[in-house]
Amino acid sequence: MPGIVVLRLGHRVGRDQRSTTHVALVARAYGADRIIISGERDDALVERVRRVAETWGGSFEAEYRSDWRRVIRGWSGLTVHLTMYGVNLPDIIGEIREKWRESDLLVIVGGEKVPGEVYRLVDYNVAVTHQPHSEIAALATFLDWLQEGKELSREFPGARLRVIPQRHGKKVVSQDRYINPREG
Repeated sequence: MPGIVVLRLGHRVGRDQRSTTHVALVARAYGADRIIISGERDDALVERVRRVAETWGGSFEAEYRSDWRRVIRGWSGLTVHLTMYGVNLPDIIGEIREKWRESDLLVIVGGEKVPGEVYRLVDYNVAVTHQPHSEIAALATFLDWLQEGKELSREFPGARLRVIPQRHGKKVVSQDRYINPREG
């Protein structure tokens, strides 16, 4: 299957630490291969995301790019912008999924006010709902619908830590050794 890359627009160091981190965590957990962060340069954030990938496995990458226009214009595959103003997700996801089977996908999520140019540069403007909502929720919903839930059973090779699913309580294994979550 072709790859998925998430482009996070307009990151602001003083304001968006938590939300951009969550965009990256959702991107990784829901099957993306990489996140590109634009806006204000934040090397510490990029490094934190890289450490999560090292600890929890998989080959997810994070990078900073100052010029989001160059990223979008230079993308050779399919581009999707998640916005409440786009075509309703259920009405367009089948078409996007078919095209994704043939090329890599760039999923664009905003932070601060998204420049109007983004709406014109992409192949699709897609709405998860036509109401104000979180870009984090939109990304998770879109990636889930795109992959039809298959990402929920994805394996992350090379993980140092792994959660063992439990009906009650928490169980984490480190290099096949149990860690009591209360003790760290």
